Amino acid sequence: MAGAELHPRTGKLITLSNGNRTAKRNQPVQEFNHGVVLSREPLRDGDTFTVRIDRKVNSWSGSIEIGVTALDPNTLEIPGSATGLKGGSWIVSGCSVLRDGRSILEEYGHDLDQLGEGDKVGIQRTASGELHLWVNGQDCGVAARGLPAVVWAVVDLYGKCTQITVTPSETVVQEEAEEEEDDEGATAEEVVSLPRSNSRPDKFPDTLEMENGFSSMELSEVVSNAILSAYNDSLLSVGLSSPQDPPASSPTVTSNDALLFHEKCGTLIKLSNNNKTAERRRPLDEFNNGVVMTNRPLRDNEMFEIRIDKLVDKWSGSIEIGVTTHNPNDLDYPATMTNLRSGTIMMSGCGILTNGKGTRREYCEFSLDELQEGDHIGLMRKSSGALHFYINGIDQGVAATQTPSLVYGVVDLYGMAVKVTIVHNHNHTDRLRRNNAIMRALSPDVGRRITDSSEPDVERLLFHPNCGQKAAIINDGRTAHRPHATDDFNHGVVLSNRPLRNNEVFQVRIDKMVDKWAGSIEIGVTTHKPAHLQLPSTMTNLRSGTWMMTGNGVMHNGTTILDEYGHNLDRLKAGDSVGVVRKDDGSLHFFVNGVAQGAAAWNVPPNVYAVVDLYGQAAQATIIDDTDLPPLPDDISEGNNQISPSSPSSIASGSDLRFHHLHGSNAVITNGGRTALRQNCRSEFNDAIVISNRALRDGELFEIVIQKMVDRWSGSIEAGIRVSKRDLSGTAIMQDGNTMRNNYGCDLDSLTTGSRIGMMRTAKGDLHYFINGLDQGVACVGLPPEVYAVVDLYGQCVQVSITSATGPMDNSLSTSNITEKSFPVHSPVPGVAHRFHTNCGKNVAFQNDGCKAVRVSGYAHGVVFSMKELKADEVFEVKIDEVNDQWSGSLCIGLTTLLPGDITCTVTGLPASAVDLRSKVTWLVVGTAIRRNGVLQKQNYGCSLERLSVGNRVGVKRCGDDTMHILIDGEDMGPAATGVSKNVYAVVELFGRVTSVSIVSSTVMEEPESTKPPSVTSDSCSEEEDEATPCENEVPAFTTSVTFLEYHGKNILLSNENHTAARVASYNQGLLVTAVPLPRQQLFQIQIDRLNTVWTSSLSLGVIGSNIEKFNFPATACSIKRSCWLIQRHSVLHNSLKICENYGPNLDTCPEGTTLGLLVDSNNSLHLFVNGMDQGVAVQDIPNPCYGIVDLYGQCEQVTVVTDNVAVAGGESSCSRCRADMEKADVVDGIKESVCWTPPPDVNLLKTCEYHALCARFKELLTLPDGYFNEDAKFNLCYCESCHKLRGDEAYYKRGDPPRDYAVPFGWCRFALRVNPRCDVVNVYKKWHMAYHGTCVGALRRILDQGEIMSGSTSLFNSKQMKADLQNGYSEPEENSVPVREPPKTHLSPTMRYAGLEVFAAKVQFKDPKFQRHHYAQVALQVCIRPGSYKVVMQSVCASESMDPRFSSSEIEWITKEKGATVLYGLLVRVE
Repeated sequence: MAGAELHPRTGKLITLSNGNRTAKRNQPVQEFNHGVVLSREPLRDGDTFTVRIDRKVNSWSGSIEIGVTALDPNTLEIPGSATGLKGGSWIVSGCSVLRDGRSILEEYGHDLDQLGEGDKVGIQRTASGELHLWVNGQDCGVAARGLPAVVWAVVDLYGKCTQITVTPSETVVQEEAEEEEDDEGATAEEVVSLPRSNSRPDKFPDTLEMENGFSSMELSEVVSNAILSAYNDSLLSVGLSSPQDPPASSPTVTSNDALLFHEKCGTLIKLSNNNKTAERRRPLDEFNNGVVMTNRPLRDNEMFEIRIDKLVDKWSGSIEIGVTTHNPNDLDYPATMTNLRSGTIMMSGCGILTNGKGTRREYCEFSLDELQEGDHIGLMRKSSGALHFYINGIDQGVAATQTPSLVYGVVDLYGMAVKVTIVHNHNHTDRLRRNNAIMRALSPDVGRRITDSSEPDVERLLFHPNCGQKAAIINDGRTAHRPHATDDFNHGVVLSNRPLRNNEVFQVRIDKMVDKWAGSIEIGVTTHKPAHLQLPSTMTNLRSGTWMMTGNGVMHNGTTILDEYGHNLDRLKAGDSVGVVRKDDGSLHFFVNGVAQGAAAWNVPPNVYAVVDLYGQAAQATIIDDTDLPPLPDDISEGNNQISPSSPSSIASGSDLRFHHLHGSNAVITNGGRTALRQNCRSEFNDAIVISNRALRDGELFEIVIQKMVDRWSGSIEAGIRVSKRDLSGTAIMQDGNTMRNNYGCDLDSLTTGSRIGMMRTAKGDLHYFINGLDQGVACVGLPPEVYAVVDLYGQCVQVSITSATGPMDNSLSTSNITEKSFPVHSPVPGVAHRFHTNCGKNVAFQNDGCKAVRVSGYAHGVVFSMKELKADEVFEVKIDEVNDQWSGSLCIGLTTLLPGDITCTVTGLPASAVDLRSKVTWLVVGTAIRRNGVLQKQNYGCSLERLSVGNRVGVKRCGDDTMHILIDGEDMGPAATGVSKNVYAVVELFGRVTSVSIVSSTVMEEPESTKPPSVTSDSCSEEEDEATPCENEVPAFTTSVTFLEYHGKNILLSNENHTAARVASYNQGLLVTAVPLPRQQLFQIQIDRLNTVWTSSLSLGVIGSNIEKFNFPATACSIKRSCWLIQRHSVLHNSLKICENYGPNLDTCPEGTTLGLLVDSNNSLHLFVNGMDQGVAVQDIPNPCYGIVDLYGQCEQVTVVTDNVAVAGGESSCSRCRADMEKADVVDGIKESVCWTPPPDVNLLKTCEYHALCARFKELLTLPDGYFNEDAKFNLCYCESCHKLRGDEAYYKRGDPPRDYAVPFGWCRFALRVNPRCDVVNVYKKWHMAYHGTCVGALRRILDQGEIMSGSTSLFNSKQMKADLQNGYSEPEENSVPVREPPKTHLSPTMRYAGLEVFAAKVQFKDPKFQRHHYAQVALQVCIRPGSYKVVMQSVCASESMDPRFSSSEIEWITKEKGATVLYGLLVRVE
């Protein structure tokens, strides 16, 4: 390459000169990268592309890097450094070799960072596809193999290197060099020949240092012989030229220099095989006196390795190995080396002994006592003085640091160890190849070497002829079977004929199975060579160097290391496939039907053999090759041989469309280019983009099926086409990262495993998407003709495959008369749009019928509200239309309990900023901060709103779990606030930069009934809306009769056609499972029939996702460790681990008659229903199918499935009782609160409530007459946490005319009072408001005697005139009036959080007569008060604190002076 030049396309800091032969990196002191240059032409075989380093600087670390790439410089996007090149690039950096940015050789050749100005470095591709590095005319050896035919040279002027110049070729083919040496006219300047054997390179590439990268070279016979015959100054000095006589000056080295056993040895040792083998005589009579040593000292970095040839079972203990400073000629050999007290370091068992004393108890995970025949043990003293031991080629790390320089290798054939042989490295080309094989990335050709037709068949992956006793190899080594599979279930172990290469998949197909045995095929890898291995009956019995997948677990050396790993191999059928691969990072992965099961083990050594155990049902298996796959045998009729629907054949495509071999860094292409997966799916969620291998033709469908998903991330697959990036994300169409269209007809984030996604460009240039074969309509128009399909395996989506539907479509979409159908482009406000409320900040003007808000002046006073309250999970979303960059800050968004209609009644109106909205509770997102009533609650939440610009969308919603979520461009940022009230409005502030927004969302009022979330309650409580009775609006129960499975816990007795289950003994072993899976959106309910108070705790229930056919019932449900979600007490458990607390009521307190239900909604979320009330989402991502599970534990002894046509044991249905007991006022008002107006069903919640019983005992101590209280105990209600959750009480309700909020008295217990018969009961119930009055025990009897709260009654609420009273105008007489005595006022509150303060309801101490414990108690009264008879005043106690988030300080306290304005409804008691 005398005329070699650099390519004009370079890194952005490079300047070319000297006819494109000199490259200089600009700004060398300020920048260290962007200095990549490439050769103008591809390299010719044998030519060396050489450059000279002209200039270096000392500002940086690192220096020149050089290599080759298969990427065309004309189209290459040049990265900042050469190590960033992908797609087939080999770079030498320092003394390492990298392929596509990953290190494949750690110690190679000359360290390029040490080169100086004037040094020359070159790169060469040989005709055999090998890569060589040349430094100053010296060949550093093979750096890589398998290079493509066309490569360009790459040089990176990195770090210190700032200028280089291309020099003429310095290397020619070997034969040409010899010819030119014979030419008398040749000079040294014209030809630089290969180095002679007497020249010593700076670092010889074959030092045999195992952790280095040199032994990847396929050594020629010349070099192999030279390793044994040449040794000089502790450095091997071997030339790479053709064989020739050594020069006279070379020292003569005899063959005795080879590492052998010394002739002087232990008294029982017999040497053979030219002193390479040592054997202990009389092994059954003697266990020691078997010490042998090497014939010479060990050299630095020299491997001393032995193979165990024979063991006996008689003794304990086994081989020991190490080093000693003692000369074998002078040593008086001890019986065992651990008796030597000087100069000796030995490995014994898994520990290290120095001079006979233990210095490291557990040195490595391997124990020498557990090694088998055929295992290898080695040691090496490094030049640094560190001593390393190796087991089957695996470096066990540093055993000792300061090992003397002169040491001999020593072996003690102790105990079980009888015979060993020294393993010479030059006889182990496979071991050399194993430790330093060139890494190949996983690709569509994984598992096959790129070779020419002349490659011998031995490289093909076959079964080794040495196999288990009951196994046989047929079909030219490709098939293994057990000929008598019905007679024996084991001894079917087979291994591969050669070690697996890195990233090479070994995959077999199950051809034949028998159904006589349990268990099935097992697959894995082993370090044992098949030729030397004494095959066990099953591979899980092997205790060293073996990793096996068995069932759905993984075992290492016979010990389970993973319990729940992947698909259960015992459930495979004939036609299914299993595979294994060892990746270049040492991780081991298994495949089932082409689906990766994830990493199973790490630090697996190279040079492992694949192993298959035809165990149990598995009778025959064939190695899968992409070419010439033999058909299934005809005689597969024995046993379970159905083809599994998940087999790869189900997704095979007849089209030539595949995934391109260039893809994202986390993507992997397998299955011949038909399957793409994201590796490390639980630690990486992106960088997994894949593209079709060619452009789509008009009318051609590109369809994929989702094969695997994980629940770790949000978001999922994205699909589209690529010219300018245009793809489908969620429900939005994006081009170049900008949203083109929202509300497209499909949501990719909602797709699940098995869903199919297709895309097609029509002849007209329209883009259509298909979901499960259904056309979703036109997504966008005007596509150019050359477009490629793009898929982003993002978030939850892990693996996809091209389906057989891919290809031309025979329909009208391939022509030009395409019409948009299915899902037309919606207007910005489809359906019934949201609107802004007319009450707003003073600088706001509305346009577009209230859908657009504009701030017309200033930077503040831009607060706007939604027109209506938001329903649960309803999104209120706006799009930014205009910004003004003269202001800082941005919009704020959130939720508020402030009624926009009440703003006109206030004196001050709206504040300048939404942050100052504090008269009601307001949650706001400001930038990245969450504020509640202006007080900071959380920082660094989601994406900063201040970064948004024109076109961005921001939304807010209140979820069913009382959390506020913010959405930015449709992406949920997660919970922003918790404990959000139900009746809230959206609030948006046009602040700072943002001057105009438009609503882009609509109400969910038109949502079809089939898509509504499952709920048995309504979100509204106002009189304006008609509400169903408590028995309406229920989630439909099963329309078909659901029974319990006949298989159950051993203490269960089924009756009533398997609808009723009773536990007949003990307190456990009461597990039940439904006979059929639970359908989505269908409620499964049971009723508790019988409780036994002898026991503690009670039932639990949930769902199980595993196959119940092979389910073994444990004693309790909480012992289930796989695919089980359980609700127990008030907690949620997953696989026996608690994942949620304080969910729903405490199931242990549920009385007889309680109805419990399970429902899995359309979003795969599990709900618990208690007496028909939805307790909310318990857990998400429930698998499909799933079965209901009930555990009759402890007190719960009998339950019955509740259906329409099956009578519940013990009485009529709760629905009929509910309708019968409804009062007229309940039906008219539609009030949901059974607290006040709806008598509860016959289910007696108080029967098992300890808190209610304690409050009742305190009430008895008050000695109040029974005549004051309602005789019907069903009106007494407990509001402890369990009881109110069992009833499904909401926190707030409305009552009266006009309606006014009041809070439910959570934490108190109510005893119903007799209503004054003189009152108009119906009118009081319907039109009066509800309030609470805190009082003391001493005043309670007087109030009950009077029948109302009298102004003169003694109470802390009215015992003295407070300062606040004077501020409300009650103390000043009217003008010209006659002075009269001002009647005292009565204070009330709509919430017990205020009325129950100790200043109002004084605490008294009492002694519980039952348990003799001391408690504190408070009393209060629940009253009805006539509207208009009271006045709302400012909070007079704790004015600086907010007592209740629903009520501001200006509305939490009421006062009245009117007689007859109150009616007593209930006595409230709270005990601490």
